[in-house]
Formats: sequence, C-alpha cells, structure tokens
Amino acid sequence: MDEEYDVVVLGTGLKECILSGLLSVDGLKVLHMDRNDYYGGESTSLNLIQLWKRFRGNDKPPAHLGSSRDYNVDMIPKFMMANGTLVRVLIHTDVTKYLYFKAVDGSFVYNKGKVHKVPATDMEALKSPLMGIFEKRRARKFFIYVQDYIETDPKTHDGMDLNRVTTRELIAKYGLDDNTVDFIGHALALHRDDRYLEEPALDTVKRMKLYAESLARFQGGSPYIYPLYGLGELPQAFARLSAVYGGTYMLNKPECKVEFNEVGQVLGVTSEGETARCKKVVCDPSYLPNKVRKVGRVARAIAIMSHPIPNTNESHSVQVILPQKQLGRKSDMYLFCCSYSHNVAPKGKFIAFVSTEAETDHPETELKAGIDLLGPVDEIFFDIYDRYEPVNEPTLDNCFISTSYDATTHFESTVLDVLNMYTMITGKVLDLSVDLSAASAAEE
Repeated sequence: MDEEYDVVVLGTGLKECILSGLLSVDGLKVLHMDRNDYYGGESTSLNLIQLWKRFRGNDKPPAHLGSSRDYNVDMIPKFMMANGTLVRVLIHTDVTKYLYFKAVDGSFVYNKGKVHKVPATDMEALKSPLMGIFEKRRARKFFIYVQDYIETDPKTHDGMDLNRVTTRELIAKYGLDDNTVDFIGHALALHRDDRYLEEPALDTVKRMKLYAESLARFQGGSPYIYPLYGLGELPQAFARLSAVYGGTYMLNKPECKVEFNEVGQVLGVTSEGETARCKKVVCDPSYLPNKVRKVGRVARAIAIMSHPIPNTNESHSVQVILPQKQLGRKSDMYLFCCSYSHNVAPKGKFIAFVSTEAETDHPETELKAGIDLLGPVDEIFFDIYDRYEPVNEPTLDNCFISTSYDATTHFESTVLDVLNMYTMITGKVLDLSVDLSAASAAEE
C-alpha cells in the first residue's frame, strides 16, 4: 500500500464506485478503500439476517419469510430512467456487460387520495382519469408541443424562448389547472418541489421528453429499469471495471485517516500504520466529517409484503410519487416496490419503501400517507438518516466529497452529483453521447 496514487477513493457507495470506475478508465492510478467488509457503504444491499441485525438487534427473522439469502434489500433503492444519465454512464464505461436489467412495471402518481397511472403521452392523457374532458384536450395539446419540441429547431418553439420563459408562463399558455401541473411537474419531470415553476421552462420540457423517450424504449408500463438482484450489483460491477483498468480495491480497512500538509492539501491516506500517498481524495461524507454540513434528513419505512401495492395493476415493480401539495407538505413522498420478479425477494414476496425528506422527528406519523397505500404488511422497519453536503473548497485541499443520497426513488439527482465531481476532479466534461441500444440486449 506504501506507494503513490493519483486518487484514493474512500467508501464503496455507488457514487464513489462510479467515480473510481470513470477515473480508472481515464488512465489514473486509483486505490479504493472501505472501512466496511462489504461493498456499497450507505447504498449497500442486505439479506434478511443482515436486515434484522441492523433494525432489530439480536432478534432473528421469522421462518415464514423464507430463506435469508433470497433477499437483496437495497438500503438506497432507486430506479433508473431507461434513457437517463446513469444508463449512459453505464454504457460509456461498458459496465453493462456485468449487469442484467429488467423493465419496471409501473409508474404512478397520488392525486386526491387515489393512485393513478402517470400519463406520459398525448394519447395516454386522453385516457387518464386524472383530468376532466376539457382539461384532457388542453393537456394533450401541451404534450404534443413537448413531444415535437426540438431545441435546435426554432420552428418547433411556437415563438417562445424556453431559456427565458418560465415553466409557469409556458403552462399558463396552455391553460392547465393546478392539479395537472402537479403531476406533470412531480411525476413526469421529477421535480422535488415547486421551485421549478419560476425557473426557465427548458429544463422541465427536457425532463418530460426524457420520461417519454424512456417509456417508449421498452413499451413497458414505466420509463424505469432496475438490475436483477438489486442495486448491490452496481458497486461491484464498477469495482470489477476498475480492476480491469488496474485500480486496486481494499475492503475492511479500519480508520482510513486522510493526511494533510501544512497548507491543508491532501498528502495521502493512512490505515493500519501504512500511508498511501496521493494527489486527490474522493470520499463520502462519513470519511471527512469536518468538511461537510448537515442539510436535512430522510425518513423512510421498509416493508416486506406478500402482495403488490394495491391499485397499481398488480405491478411487481412500481414507483408511486406523492406530490407535496397532495399531502400538505414541503417535499414529495416516494413509494418504491420491487419483488421476486427482480430477484430481490423469494417467490410471492414484495419489498416496499416509503421515503421523504423528514420535516418532523416522527417517521411513523410522517410517512403514514404512503404506508396507508401499501395494504397489509408482514414486517415494517422505520429509519431516519442525516443528509450531508460538502463545505470544503476542493481547489484548495484536493478533497472531493459526495453529497448524501436524497429521498427520491430514481437516480437522476444522484448521477448529476457524480458528473459534477468528475468535472471538478479531471477538468473534463464526460461525453455521454453513447449508443443507448448497447444496454438493451441485457435488459430484455
């Protein structure tokens, strides 16, 4: 270990593993260490015995739940947009050869106490019970505008500069009511609060287009995909990739103390008396606690069930978004469900998560709206964790720290953090113009 590296990466969470893979592919000499004896850090995947140990101490899981090793319960469950940024990164690095994906059955939204399929195209808008007859026609016109919009072709812009026009102004032009705006903004464009209404409309239109294009990709019921055996496969796939390019991985390394010179720049990382010298350190917030600040908390529930979430067309994998306004909250709530069809539980078992940005100290009460949608559960666990973001200046100390995972059940925000970090570390922008069909064979 006593040698010099370009980068030492600490923690094998998903963000750190993607970065270590990207940097290794770029030809940098990377050492990747973790204090734990397993991959994944916060974003690890647990079997039943590990899940019980984490939330129930010395209790043993009941026999009726089936074999422990048939469970892969992701601690940070998120679906991937089929044409989204993460899939582009996976193809760019060729990690897709280590992973098998499967489409997610359903994408739903909570509206006035009921769960509805998210309409994503002009034809679906006409069929959706979310809107009355006149609103459907207005929504259809708006969807057609979005589908036909091409950023480089002014003829499709209808005289509007979407870098200037706010989302609120664009929507007003089509006369859509608040109810419609709510599901478009939160369930299609995947905004986490309502700030987007005052921001330029281009971002929202691009997000809607991504949703529709991802949906068309598999002709399934949703725009999302998910790896077989769960997300625990992803960090390991990137670890393999890094190894192929000469990166070194070491698990179970205690302490991992980052060393600095007299002007506060990184010198290396010490573990068990040995120091790996390096120019830069990449890590999650837990390795440099004095360079991050707490910015919020995520409340979540993890449930094991013997049935799909009711009113989701018997979907074996599904996302339901509960927009903040529908619940009288400041932030959205998310439902995520996966099952034996993605090999994350034994046959007949379903794993559901309810998560949101915590606004109180009582996750059980706060998550009630989402938990009520689940129907009967076999077991349920509650958890609340802090979210951190870096406050250091990487140009001065050469420390690149990722932001904690948020409450969303999709990857779009996570992967943007990774790409920003990549650019800060290398000074380059990652080229993601890849052939998306490269990931389709394995996904079928």
